[in-house]
Amino acid sequence: MESEKIAQGVYMVGGADISNPEDASVFIIDCGNELCMIDCGAGKSADFIIENIEETGLNPSRIKTLILTHCHVDHIGAVIFFKEKYQAKVLAHSLDSDAIESGDTKKTASNWYGVRLPETKVDIRLEGSGGMLEIGDRKINWLHTPGHTPGSVVVYIDMAGQRILFGQDIHGPFHPDFDSDILKWSESMGKVLQLEADILCEGHFGIFSPGEKVKKYIQSYLDNYPR
Repeated sequence: MESEKIAQGVYMVGGADISNPEDASVFIIDCGNELCMIDCGAGKSADFIIENIEETGLNPSRIKTLILTHCHVDHIGAVIFFKEKYQAKVLAHSLDSDAIESGDTKKTASNWYGVRLPETKVDIRLEGSGGMLEIGDRKINWLHTPGHTPGSVVVYIDMAGQRILFGQDIHGPFHPDFDSDILKWSESMGKVLQLEADILCEGHFGIFSPGEKVKKYIQSYLDNYPR
């Protein structure tokens, strides 16, 4: 179980192959005096994720912001752990926040995993179509990408001449329990392509670069999903 360096100060510290088979990918961004975590896994592997962060040379006690890309339990199951242990502020889009706060078993897909997500307060509800967050000495951007869930977002940062995109569940899937909307997803993916990312950090299928591979990956789903 090892972390993976994506770029200077950006690491993958959790995922199916490095923390627990149920985990979506978990990323850490070094923001100077604090760390920003993107998603936090399904909840059974928080100790492994901490070990992986420490392996990078970073101190997990500096995690002060936790961005949830959407409400599914494989991405957010450890949210209470990181919120309580490190007093991390939890951010999620307003359209997924009610499901997170209520622990809705269908909308969070926790029934798929046979678990119950604890009711968890979202500290900051992201509103609208996108914005920029100042976290430590970094400017971290987010874009609302409804489709997989109503409140799905992607996160991206520009550093060292590269745009790094955290597009966790670009691939779907789509299900009535999630309030999925494949037409909105298609529109969202068009906006994601316009970001022209150099590196894509996907939630389940790895890291894609350079930019042409990012475009090819996203376009492959647009070409194959019926709409």
